[in-house]
Amino acid sequence: MTERIVTVFDQCFAAPDGLNTRLRGGFEEPYYRPADQGLGFHQIEFTRDYPASALHEAAHWCVAGAERRLLADYGYWYAPDGRSVAQQQEFERVEVKPQALEWIFARACGMRFRVSADNLDAGLGPSERFKGAIWQQVQQYCTQGINPRATLFARSLAVVFECADPLQPSAYRLEDLV
Repeated sequence: MTERIVTVFDQCFAAPDGLNTRLRGGFEEPYYRPADQGLGFHQIEFTRDYPASALHEAAHWCVAGAERRLLADYGYWYAPDGRSVAQQQEFERVEVKPQALEWIFARACGMRFRVSADNLDAGLGPSERFKGAIWQQVQQYCTQGINPRATLFARSLAVVFECADPLQPSAYRLEDLV
């Protein structure tokens, strides 16, 4: 499954005359490397061969604007596992859009989506407020549209994985979020 996700992404975005971006697995930690870091292309690195990590990191790339895509790891703030309650609230605030896109991408692949609080050491799971915000963002993406990169990737995944159009709001239920 992961190889197919990578193939779809690269078919959509790897062309040098396009966005010149590749999706690659096998890493201990996710990271984004802009082309100026010696590769000659932009590289999205995801954890090991986990399909959810591939989709999540692709979602971050889809959320990042043109200027952010020129910065290592998009210039985003990140505090590692073991965050305080306040840090966890900030994490949830900035993760709504990427996790909403990840849910759409997961649906396009026929995969189950799991909300990530990414804070196992502190024992803080995703809050109900966070889950609600992700669901609301998915509804907004489905009804108002998402950017062309996210749309292309979601619909291309759905074709390859033979899944229904992932941009139908009725396909997403708040009670499905775990």
